Amino acid sequence: MLPLQAAGGFDIKSLLPFALMFIVLYLFMIRPQVKKQKNERKFQSEIGKGSKVVTTSGIHGKIVEISDKTVVIETGAGKIKFEKSSLSMELSKQYNTAAS
Repeated sequence: MLPLQAAGGFDIKSLLPFALMFIVLYLFMIRPQVKKQKNERKFQSEIGKGSKVVTTSGIHGKIVEISDKTVVIETGAGKIKFEKSSLSMELSKQYNTAAS
């Protein structure tokens, strides 16, 4: 009798390298990205009026108006309207922890 693999059968051991590659990909790339997106959504939903923020394009300012999907940020050049998704981080908390 011929072994299963030689007879054209399916060998489960041939899938082991692909399964290991998927696990490594998930642990080092997919999972951290999902965690980062979750933290960004939480940050954007908790942001408040008067908070000092930085946008993804690097503009620093203070939030003066908030609506469901947009914020108005006051900068040195005036007021600019942005999408909430363009907010990168809050500076207010960083200044408060640095001063303590």
